[in-house]
Amino acid sequence: MGDLFLVRHGETAWSRSGRHTGRTDVPLTGDGREEARRLVPLLRTLEIGAAFVSPLRRARETAALAGLPGARVDADLCEWDYGGYEGMTTVEIQRTRPGWFLFTDGVAPGPPERPGESPEQVGERADRMLRKVDAALAGTEGHVVLVAHGHFLRVLTARRLGLRPQDGAHFQLATGTLCRLGTEHGRPVVAVWNLRPPG
Repeated sequence: MGDLFLVRHGETAWSRSGRHTGRTDVPLTGDGREEARRLVPLLRTLEIGAAFVSPLRRARETAALAGLPGARVDADLCEWDYGGYEGMTTVEIQRTRPGWFLFTDGVAPGPPERPGESPEQVGERADRMLRKVDAALAGTEGHVVLVAHGHFLRVLTARRLGLRPQDGAHFQLATGTLCRLGTEHGRPVVAVWNLRPPG
């Protein structure tokens, strides 16, 4: 069975400034497009059996530029819904909620189209996605690649390792990087993390 590879989308203006970017569909910056292009040689070395991508523009653009134009769009790969904290930085949030931490405290409710998600709800989406990953891995001899978002992929990694969604806090993930989740003695492990191609 193959491994699971994770790609966080390239830089956006909001990721550069630390603004929580959940469902707002911001594009990549020029640097973000270059980060995505640098992934091509790494991904080209893999035998990829299936690739999935978030429907949000920054992820789809990253997938296309990284050489995965045929990746299947899956809404379960969307970023954490930040609700009332969409577009805010951690510093701004902590002015009214001192000590606030996303992975333990969740978010404030937002408008009906962006109500917000708890860590547990994000974990449920990650579990659904992992079931799809396992089905794809069982049906192919290649690897599976997911192109998505920082906080969501951190939660998905925690769940893959059998940890709580909140434990995604321990897996800092930079834009335009590649990670590999494999197995050792039949148990899930982090094999590569935050691999940034030379540029």
